[in-house]
Amino acid sequence: MLEITGLTWGVTIGLVVGLLALDLILAALRPHKVGFREATAWSVFYIAVAVAFGLWFMASYGSDFGTQYFAGYIVEKSLSVDNLFVFVIIMTTFAVPEEHQHKVLTFGIVLALIMRAIFIALGATLLSLFSFMFLLFGLLLIFTAVQLFRHRDEDPDIEDNGVVKAARRLLPVTEEYVEGKLVVRVDGRRMVTPLFIVLIAIGSIDLLFALDSIPAVFGVTEEPYIVFAANAFALLGLRALFFLVKGLLDRLVYLSAGLAVILAFIGVKLILHWAHVDISPDVPEISTPVSLVVIVVVLVVVTVASLIKTRSDPTAKAHPGSLKASRKKEREDA
Repeated sequence: MLEITGLTWGVTIGLVVGLLALDLILAALRPHKVGFREATAWSVFYIAVAVAFGLWFMASYGSDFGTQYFAGYIVEKSLSVDNLFVFVIIMTTFAVPEEHQHKVLTFGIVLALIMRAIFIALGATLLSLFSFMFLLFGLLLIFTAVQLFRHRDEDPDIEDNGVVKAARRLLPVTEEYVEGKLVVRVDGRRMVTPLFIVLIAIGSIDLLFALDSIPAVFGVTEEPYIVFAANAFALLGLRALFFLVKGLLDRLVYLSAGLAVILAFIGVKLILHWAHVDISPDVPEISTPVSLVVIVVVLVVVTVASLIKTRSDPTAKAHPGSLKASRKKEREDA
């Protein structure tokens, strides 16, 4: 059992909040198009922070917990890349000006962290009270993996998002992005800008990703502190990673299939753990080092295979995948 003091929790949360505040301040003070060099520098910085934290954590709490952190970080980082696909689709769908994309991403990350913090607390409580939750989480991940694999060549239909449709119907929306503001007054009438709708879209998508990513990382570690740290450091680098790789995302044609394999593997791991605890200690479990190796190998194979595919077939285009068939796809199939 990992013993984390209140001071350690406080310092960790303070570090995360401080880095988020830095992002928000930069986005507010200097709206601009983020170039490749800037995106590279920030990406390297956030990865270095995550690795440095992991090394400190491993030195302070042992190699087993350190391995759990790095495994959780890699899982969340790989899932966050799929999140980037959807962010790109949202930015494109709503034609978000490049100088405001920085702000949208930062707000999106803040929303994602808040939702994940809630789900982490809820998930940790449920797992501590009911061991069968490992079985339910495992089945949820396997179901998600199957759906993601079935619809791996599709894009989520943002315009068909129920929350977005309701917001458009209930709120007066301006035609233009007004200097990156969320709410403006036009002819004495208070209206929201398209940027407000974009944040609603990203928030609802963040909720769906949290439902998948939290059970996935609990499949690697049962420690709430590690789950929080892995999620936080993976998400903190998401803004910079978006600007760094958005031009390369189309080449990761097998990423959705690879993520489906990883989610299914972790789902099986959770079910085996439940069976080991509730049915018989003779049921084998999958260790964290084995999980880490499997996840890394799958990601490497997926990346290499994707680059080979796009080199031999330049028309091949990646998709983030979807948990259900889009209406457009249903009409095509009909």
